[in-house]
Amino acid sequence: MIGVIADPSDFSVVQECFELFKTPWEFYREGQHYNVLLCSGDFDLREQDAQLVVIYGGAKARSDAAIAGSRASGKVSSRLLSYKGARLPLYFESFTFDDQSAGLLVDAESLRPAVHETRRNGTIVVWVGYDLFREVRHLLTIGQPAASASSPTLDLHIAFLRDVIRSAGISLIEIPPVPFGYRFIACLTHDVDHPFVRRHKFDHTMFGFLYRALIGSAIDLIRGRTSALNLLHNWLAALKLPFVHLGLAKDFWSSFERYNEIEGGSPSSFFIIPFRNTPGRTSDGLAPQIRGATYGASDVADQVRRLLAADCEVGLHGIDAWVDGGKGREELNEIRLITGARNIGVRMHWLYFDERSPVALESAGASYDSTVGYNETIGYRAGTSQVYKPLNATTILELPLHVMDTALFYPSHLHLSPKDAKARISEIIKNAVRHGGCVTVNWHDRSIAPERLWTVTYASLVKELRDNGAWFATASQATAWFRMRRSVTFAMNSDRSVRATLPTSSDERLPGLTLRKYRGGSGEPNDVVLTGELRRPLLACGRIELPLTGA
Repeated sequence: MIGVIADPSDFSVVQECFELFKTPWEFYREGQHYNVLLCSGDFDLREQDAQLVVIYGGAKARSDAAIAGSRASGKVSSRLLSYKGARLPLYFESFTFDDQSAGLLVDAESLRPAVHETRRNGTIVVWVGYDLFREVRHLLTIGQPAASASSPTLDLHIAFLRDVIRSAGISLIEIPPVPFGYRFIACLTHDVDHPFVRRHKFDHTMFGFLYRALIGSAIDLIRGRTSALNLLHNWLAALKLPFVHLGLAKDFWSSFERYNEIEGGSPSSFFIIPFRNTPGRTSDGLAPQIRGATYGASDVADQVRRLLAADCEVGLHGIDAWVDGGKGREELNEIRLITGARNIGVRMHWLYFDERSPVALESAGASYDSTVGYNETIGYRAGTSQVYKPLNATTILELPLHVMDTALFYPSHLHLSPKDAKARISEIIKNAVRHGGCVTVNWHDRSIAPERLWTVTYASLVKELRDNGAWFATASQATAWFRMRRSVTFAMNSDRSVRATLPTSSDERLPGLTLRKYRGGSGEPNDVVLTGELRRPLLACGRIELPLTGA
């Protein structure tokens, strides 16, 4: 069991941090023995009944470390650390130590260690040169700048703490963010922005299409960024355009149901705009008119029914829900009318979002949000691949967005070749295999149609996810699995063993949870399934309680 000492203003951050690092913990109680005592901020390090004390940040921690024999360097407002070769950016005051050994965590430039370890009366004391909970708060509210997008920073903070505990020879129990029988979750999503090319006449979308189909494709072919076959498809689509407007040819943008075929029947999620010609608002006033879509949910009702019949999910591509709970209810109700579903999730159009949005979406009745990501790059805005609860929310969960097609290929964004895009995507998949969690992908409705024709890259992405052991889930299923994981509670028994309590009301169709037992040191962990097949004979119990040892 981990006991946590933190400033009361950080309590919500502590609670969310340990929902992500799902291991037995509690706020410190006087007189209680803990395997690990985790302390943040300034406090007096007196005799503690713990095998390991981990101290994060603070001036007092620097002075205590100096007393223990390691001089701390001056503070730095931001810093890039290296953890097992991975980049771990810090966004607030931090310091390093003058130890000779590099250790687990070092400054990426100076190679000075950011960790100092000593022993005090039989207790291992580890000083870490930054404030963990301040860093976590920043990641879950403001998020990382695009320059640090490639780093799963919050997942690395958790992995580092796990390593510190294990290196001290202490056994650890955890429910990892990994569905039983799989290595991670893959969530394939599609924002439906332009389902009808015939709705665009003499507007910026039409002229942009013609330029990219006729001229941009030729330039991309010369530069080796597209194929001659794609160029031919785009030129033919441009020639066909007048016939589409006359109703004499099929609308080649109205084909987003094809995703089910490309995805091999795996379920995916489609986010639909509720009202046509409605640009909505920014935080300062009216949004640009070009944000208004030329369709509304009722215009794609037939396609939606076919998607639902194929076990796909349909959610809201919100307009004003991010700033106005009342408008959000209207938008969600429009999606409910065509789907018949009660629980509807949201991704905001153009990824509009701020720190107040979770409360607005929660008051609107959204079951989850999947907006937190980047328009201009791919990666980890919140520093994690896990579903999390925004700190100012009560019930709504955030499914962060990691990979978006337009960020990969638009000239104003990364502007990658298909080969380079595949390499960037592979890094995110490797991180998911390493840390668990969910890889959330957004491939827009028209991205498999002319003039984009990004079909090959998307098919390759789906194959790589499958080859690496992903569980393919809709956005609702992914968040439901994380809700099930979050519902597990731990408590300490009188004999100092730990008890896990698992509610049994969750969906049996979801993959099970795993209890992972780490022995102290570097040995391989043991996994035991906690839900799924084990749960079925115990459904009548109301809950399952398992006594655990070694925590």
